[in-house]
Amino acid sequence: MTTHHHWDHAGGNVKLLQKVPGVVCYGGSDQVKGVTHIVANNNPFKVGALTIRPMATFGHTMDHICYYVQDKDSQHAVFTGDCLFSSGCGRIFEGSADDMHRALTAIRELPKECKIYFGHEYTLSNLKFAQHVESDNADIRDKVTWARSVGSTTPSTVQNEILTNPFMRVAEKPVREWALREAGLSSAKPDQVLGILRKAKDNF
Repeated sequence: MTTHHHWDHAGGNVKLLQKVPGVVCYGGSDQVKGVTHIVANNNPFKVGALTIRPMATFGHTMDHICYYVQDKDSQHAVFTGDCLFSSGCGRIFEGSADDMHRALTAIRELPKECKIYFGHEYTLSNLKFAQHVESDNADIRDKVTWARSVGSTTPSTVQNEILTNPFMRVAEKPVREWALREAGLSSAKPDQVLGILRKAKDNF
């Protein structure tokens, strides 16, 4: 399952297919190297005992797919590639802030205990920016302490991201007010807040 066409996520697909004939490669478009099956938003498929629901999560790219996975015991996880990171989100290369806001909203609506497996370990850097935005957020402060004590911060959970990820908190008053000050605005819609945050993080 490939989340998008960038080389650091899809670059090994062709070689893998050559080495293991018959391997199925799922992706969101024919831009994904080696793709054998192009998935459709919310059109589930099975891999063994797993049920996998592709989620169109545009913004970083316009073929980005997150994969929501459930097993027969109803345990679940979502693989978010470069859409959602722990306490951060991906850069917006091909889509818009509105696209990314829609993508993160879809992830936010998953079960709160759902585990999140993200594509890169940027957690401490992301938390530094999160504290810059919400210096009084105790959940972010606690997560910084925890993240410094562990080697890897994956997986996160939907609930944890709702508490500590500024890009998932664009409707929260402290985040919105910070974004308005940053942009010199008196009001902004949630997707505009996300765009302000993303621009600030790009230059942080």
